[in-house]
Parts: sequence; structure tokens; C-alpha cells
Amino acid sequence: MTLIAAILVFNLIVLVHEAGHFAVARIGGIKVVEFALGMGPKIIGKKFGETMYSLRAFPIGGFCLMLGEDEDNNEPGAFNNSPIMTRISSIISGPVFNIILTILIYSLVIAPVAAPIIGQVTKGMPADMTGIKAGEKIVKINDVEINHWNEIKPEIGKHEGEQITVTVEKNGVQREIKLVPVKNPNTEDIVIGVSQKVSIAGFSIKEGINTTVTVTKMMLNFLGQLVMGKADTNEVSGPISIIVYMNEAAKTGLISVLYLTAIITLNLGIINLLPLPALDGGRLLFLFIELIRRKPLPAEKEGMVHFLGLVALMALSVFLMYKDIIRFNLVDIFR
Repeated sequence: MTLIAAILVFNLIVLVHEAGHFAVARIGGIKVVEFALGMGPKIIGKKFGETMYSLRAFPIGGFCLMLGEDEDNNEPGAFNNSPIMTRISSIISGPVFNIILTILIYSLVIAPVAAPIIGQVTKGMPADMTGIKAGEKIVKINDVEINHWNEIKPEIGKHEGEQITVTVEKNGVQREIKLVPVKNPNTEDIVIGVSQKVSIAGFSIKEGINTTVTVTKMMLNFLGQLVMGKADTNEVSGPISIIVYMNEAAKTGLISVLYLTAIITLNLGIINLLPLPALDGGRLLFLFIELIRRKPLPAEKEGMVHFLGLVALMALSVFLMYKDIIRFNLVDIFR
């Protein structure tokens, strides 16, 4: 179920992006031939008005195909015949919608829950190794009753290297877990590997904008280092990595999913604005050249550039998927 949730969230991000293109194109009078979610062969499709809405076989990606986007077309409502500012707006709106979604997510004010409810369990730590789960409430450590999260750390800190009994409760059912606390090498604290539950406590657009700006600067810095060959290429993830990380986030709760969604949708928005063929940024580059020259470049030549760019992007995607398969040892699934 968490894997299904991961795929649904990933497609929601793509849907927001393509919906940005679609909405602004239609407002500007540009005809949309097809609005598709997914890639590959069409599974199902239904035409409403002048647009075919379809679901494709592979649940990764999607597209908003506008009439006359990569060819000369003299029909009313064709992309190539529309005013240049309308075309620029319809192209840039996809990444803008992604950035707006990021701001809205980061506008959620996250606050810790005072009750001793476990929000997340760290893999490989004593709590994880003994089966303690996120969502359980710590009610006792040895014979000491726990009523507040802040009471947990001091009590665990008394028992470095000693076996303790942690009593947890969920849905009125209690169980006792025996484990040995360890020292966190980064903080020198004595821990069992659990973190506090957090909840949504409010909404602040200002906070959302500030956080989005901060994260954007970090992403642009990484891209700059990547171009100069100073960044670790192992940190570049493909579609499979995104679904795996989203799957892991779904296991720990809604807030983890929301934060990862914000990072992914912001990435999609920023990457699409790069001036590379087949990306929105590449199309914007051609439109800005047209704005300066006051006449468009031949549509067929521009279409060929974007087609070659799309082939290159597909090859890169296949390569990243191969790296993901190796990284997560997915080959074992077929053995």
C-alpha cells in the first residue's frame, strides 16, 4: 500500500505540472490536443471537447500536447500562431505550478506533539531491532511512568549499556520490549532510536516562501557543483529512487510524505526551467530568441532539436534507472 501511495504522490506532482501548462494554455486560447498522465501505450482515453484525456501504461511522467507545438499549423488556436507572451506563459506555468505547490506545503507549520508518541523509528537502532513501531506510545521505561516526551531522554540516559524494559501502547494494547540503549556517535546522547511525533499546527505563506527560497538556493548550488564536476554524481536520483524514497516516507507518516513531495516538486520545477532541449527551459529559450529576433525560428528545426533532446533525456533516464536498480539491488526481485 505504501508503494501504491508513493506512485500516486509522484503522479500527483506530474499532474500539477501538466495542469499548469493546460490551464494557462486554455486561458490563452491555445488548443490542447491531449492531456495524458503516464507514459507509453494508452490504456484508456476519453475526449471532452477538443481535448483527449488519457491514462498511459507506465505511471511515470505525463504530457500536455498543444496543437502546433512543434510544427507549423495554421488552424485557429495553434500554439505557433498564438501571441508570444501567451506561449511563454503557457510554457512557464508548469514549473510555476510546481513552485506554488512547494510553497503551500512548506507553509504548513509543523510542531512537536507533547505526548510520548513515537513519530519515527531509526533503522538499525535498538528500537528498530526489537520491533518498536512508529505510532506507539511509550508509557513506561522500567517502572517509571512516562507522561511527556521530554521525560524519555533523561530516563534512557541513566542506562547506557544496560538492558531496560520499554512498555509501549497502541489501541489500548500494551507490550513490553527489552533493549539496550546505545550512544549516538554524533551527539553523544544515550538513545534507543526513536523520534518525536509532529503535527500540523498552523499555516504561514511567509514561512513557506522563505523555506522554498532557502531550499532552492541549495538545489541551485548543487546543480552548479554538478556542472563543474565537484558534486557527487551518486546523489543524482532517477525515477525508481524517487518512488523508493517516497515509499519509505509513506511508512513514517503524512508529514514525511509532504516534505519529500515538496522537495521532489521543487526539483521538477527547477530542472524544467534549465535551458535544455525538450525541457520547458529549452522551449522558453527559443521563445526568447524569437522575441529578440521578432520572428520565429522554423518550427520543424526547433521540433527536431527538442526531439533530439527528448531522446537524450530518455537515455539519461534509462541510465539513472539502471543505477537505481544496482543501488537498491532490485535484480534480486527476479531471482
